[in-house]
Amino acid sequence: MAVSLRLKRVDWLIGTTVLGSLLTVWLLLTGLDAVLQLLRQLGAVGKNGYTLTNAVVYVLVTFPRRMYEMFGHSALIGGLLALGGLAASGELTALRAAGMSKLRIGVSAVGVVTLMIIGVVILGETAAPWGDRQAQAMQLRMKSSNLGMAGNTGLWARDGDRVINAKAAMAKQTGERSTVQLADVRVFTLSKDGQLTRFDWAKTAEHDGRHWVMSDVRSTTLDDAGTHSRVSPREQWDSSLNPQVLEQSVIQPQYLPMRDLRRNIRYLEANNQNPGVYAVAFWTRALYPLNVLVLVLCAMPFAFGTLRSGGLGKRMFIGILLAIGWYFLQKAMVNFGTVYGVPPMLANLLPAVILAVAAWLYFRKHG
Repeated sequence: MAVSLRLKRVDWLIGTTVLGSLLTVWLLLTGLDAVLQLLRQLGAVGKNGYTLTNAVVYVLVTFPRRMYEMFGHSALIGGLLALGGLAASGELTALRAAGMSKLRIGVSAVGVVTLMIIGVVILGETAAPWGDRQAQAMQLRMKSSNLGMAGNTGLWARDGDRVINAKAAMAKQTGERSTVQLADVRVFTLSKDGQLTRFDWAKTAEHDGRHWVMSDVRSTTLDDAGTHSRVSPREQWDSSLNPQVLEQSVIQPQYLPMRDLRRNIRYLEANNQNPGVYAVAFWTRALYPLNVLVLVLCAMPFAFGTLRSGGLGKRMFIGILLAIGWYFLQKAMVNFGTVYGVPPMLANLLPAVILAVAAWLYFRKHG
């Protein structure tokens, strides 16, 4: 079916209507999510020096990430509200009578979303991850005064007479148990007068449920006779670092930018480990624009009949129902892929393919 993509005055009518509805829904959904998070943060005020100002700052720095997460649902509901309003006023009927196909109308609506999603993707790769790092650092300071995150230098911790630095801390799933794996670990042991007496380096360190275990360890001690070094493939590490606190301090993979996800995937693959949640998060982000656009386009047929006689509440209900259905379809596909070894890219792509085929069949049949 040939579709003219030349911009017409009617495209401005559809585009501005969709844009207004989308922005309104986006602001409402994101604002509601932020208010709910603020209420949760207020429950922690007064604990470990956590103040009302800290709670407000936490919500503000995570606001870009909430905008990124809510955009897809907002585009779907906003598009339905806009075209539903045009259908209710008879304008869609007039456009159809003038020879404009349903697909052409849908493309006009999706065109606005396409332009906006470019900025949303940039937001999700820049301000959103930065804000989540700041928020996690605040939470970490509240939970433990001996832990801290310092930008590109990784995690720093004080453990008695030792100072610990790990360049990276990654979430890891082992069976039913989730834990944190520290990478490129450095342990500086100091004397009472602040002199370095021992230095340990390990490729990784992981808590096995009872104690910490270091892998590929190189230890160097310093005394009056000089320096003495030894290496060990695996060594128990007597540390008071709390693995639960560390696990909560690690930014969830779905909040990381694609470059960090790719780096972690390469690290895990280089060490013959399953990238797991990082691969799923990477492809979810990579295919995010496609999934949003397909979802919005596939929802457009509801505007040509179902919504014509319905009010605002009916349009909102259908939009929310579609958003929930899409969420569970995507989750089911990803979980299915994880269990049965389907590549994460294919598992994330399948829902969009299914909806795209359904939309193609509809527009081919109904014009």
